[in-house]
Amino acid sequence: MSVTWILVANASHAKLYANHGPKKGLELVKELDHPESREKAANLVSDRNGNYQGSGSYTPPTSPKEHEAEVFAQEVARVLEEGRVNRAYDRLILVASAHFMGLLNQRLSQHVRNLVSDTLEKDYTRLPVKELAGHLQDYVYV
Repeated sequence: MSVTWILVANASHAKLYANHGPKKGLELVKELDHPESREKAANLVSDRNGNYQGSGSYTPPTSPKEHEAEVFAQEVARVLEEGRVNRAYDRLILVASAHFMGLLNQRLSQHVRNLVSDTLEKDYTRLPVKELAGHLQDYVYV
């Protein structure tokens, strides 16, 4: 029997569902939360940007919020890789906000990418399971 994992995520929250076949519904496998991504940027840094003699102000290459989103994308990618290694799924559907989808795609291994059958750039993290299933009916027979 083929198992499809459906990841529904944004920069601060992710839900991983499994579908074990036609008319089997969606089973919540794991929920990940990254509250740091919801923090105000000022709360994520310990001090102001530093000044260097003769070179002007130093600005970090990424904002603190962007950094936290990247950290969370890495965590989600690690969970998907563990599932692949353990053969927990045969097919993967990614549903994520557009920005987070980009961050996640940069961190997925080639092995996991090979299992991705469909991607949707939508933030469905707050939808109830029944409504989510309705949005996924073109991709998996729930």
